[in-house]
Amino acid sequence: MRIGDITIHPFSDGTFRASPAYFGEHVRPEGHEHLFQPRDGMAWLPIGCFLVRTGDRTVLVDAGMGPALDDGGPPRLLVGGQLPAGLRAAGVSPADITDVVCTHLHVDHCGWLYDTNAEPVFPRATIRFGTGDWDHFVVGPAKLAGHIRRGLLAGRERDRVRLVDRDTTIAPGLSLTLTPGHTPGHLCLVVSSAGRRALLLGDAITCPVQLDEPSWQSMADVDPALARRVRESLFRELEDEATTGVGAHFPELAFGRVLTGQGRSWHT
Repeated sequence: MRIGDITIHPFSDGTFRASPAYFGEHVRPEGHEHLFQPRDGMAWLPIGCFLVRTGDRTVLVDAGMGPALDDGGPPRLLVGGQLPAGLRAAGVSPADITDVVCTHLHVDHCGWLYDTNAEPVFPRATIRFGTGDWDHFVVGPAKLAGHIRRGLLAGRERDRVRLVDRDTTIAPGLSLTLTPGHTPGHLCLVVSSAGRRALLLGDAITCPVQLDEPSWQSMADVDPALARRVRESLFRELEDEATTGVGAHFPELAFGRVLTGQGRSWHT
């Protein structure tokens, strides 16, 4: 995807298998065969990461699952490990990454930040994420791998970890906007150039099907009511003809927008 002078390259670190129950106990696969595979009744979704290149900055948005598996039982299964291969195929080394933006600190978005010795995988990068997620995951009670926590604490002391508590521009054409609900500090990256915009949504919208099914949520939403309001606000932004967007788990990591007319529909 090219937005003016800025390029966005999607990668998948692995696979996110979600059952209908992931989106709510009331959800059934019937009528949504495009999402839930007939063979097993599951949605097989990517674990998305995005490489954004502009000027002298090479920005990684979300750091995947890492070389790990997280089995949440029937509702969800996460298997990572593929991001380094994707970066190599694009001719990018870990040392080339200047910035890492984590939309939030769930396990499938921060897994490649640090190795098991809590050393940074991207040695030159400044890491940014929402202050609310620092409070919730790093110094709070929420689940976070021990080596990731140790790395973030050390990085904060060295000013390699920077917290975002307001809408912030990090480079020309790259802005962070707060979108809490899925997690307390969830944020999105807005890419703007030449009159066009792209929203890298993280998990603020889990899947485009939520446009048609607004009661569908993510079982991982910390504040489901707030997440739903934020989701609707983002769908309204995506009605703009100059704006496109993609979430970390959108099928095929395909960018799209909302078409209006007789109702609203998602278009890629």
